[in-house]
Amino acid sequence: MRGGALLSLLCLSFLQVARPATFTVTNGCSYTVWPGILSNAGVPPPATTGFALSPGKSSAVAVADGWSGRIWGRTLCGPSVAGAFACVTGDCGSGTVECSGRGASPPATLAEFTLAGAAGENDFYDVSLVDGYNVPVLVAPAAAAAANGSSCQPTGCPADLNASCPPELHVVAGAGAMATVACRSACEAFGTAEYCCSGAHGTPATCPPTAYSRFFKAACPLAYSYAYDDATSTFTCAGARDGGGYDVVFCPGGSSLNPGANPGAAVPPSTSTAYPPMVFSSADADPAVTRCAIILLLVAMTICHAMSTQ
Repeated sequence: MRGGALLSLLCLSFLQVARPATFTVTNGCSYTVWPGILSNAGVPPPATTGFALSPGKSSAVAVADGWSGRIWGRTLCGPSVAGAFACVTGDCGSGTVECSGRGASPPATLAEFTLAGAAGENDFYDVSLVDGYNVPVLVAPAAAAAANGSSCQPTGCPADLNASCPPELHVVAGAGAMATVACRSACEAFGTAEYCCSGAHGTPATCPPTAYSRFFKAACPLAYSYAYDDATSTFTCAGARDGGGYDVVFCPGGSSLNPGANPGAAVPPSTSTAYPPMVFSSADADPAVTRCAIILLLVAMTICHAMSTQ
């Protein structure tokens, strides 16, 4: 009995030992992306928290079992005027390629994860546009969805929102500040409680979708479009750590961005190493004036989608 009890204890201890999960980060864009990684408070960080990823390349990042945090892409990175490493979009402010515990400056497309701490429990993951958008992102569990019922589904925002971003949300950079390199959230652009779900609008009942969040949702139905967009935006997966972890893909299926919306084309790295600051185009914008235009755009997108499915 003592031997059997000891064996059971050893087996239980083995099952409870933290095992690493793996994120395979791939750059499908036609330009270099610098992934950034931020661990939540109290969670051990991975060996790297930031690196360069050339077009077509992949890199595997191991994290501890039960890890939680976010992964995002930085674009247009290089030495600033002061000589420190900086990025036009998604910059984490560390001054180096490694983010070292610093998060992304919005706007940035975020892949967010809370991994299970024990076998049989669910991972939770999502792609969020709550802090705006800068690059297309896909998140896909390596575990097959068919083997896990309705869980372990891919999610993301593969659309080019820089090309269709409302003008008052544009972030532009490059020579003459003409290239749209990111799309801000309405909260960041206008800072009102209505768009930030704060103050009197701090509950799901008092912070419904707006014309701007509907724009994001229409383009990327599986991604978070605003703070309370939980029902269709949070995904689960059981046992992903045993099935190979997760794929995080920037520009899934290859970059379809046109030159005017391609962050890699905004400032040619071969001719400039001191990247200009972002320029926001909504300093004097009134959200009420542009709301009608957003609604008309959503109607047009709905009609086009219906026609394409007939």
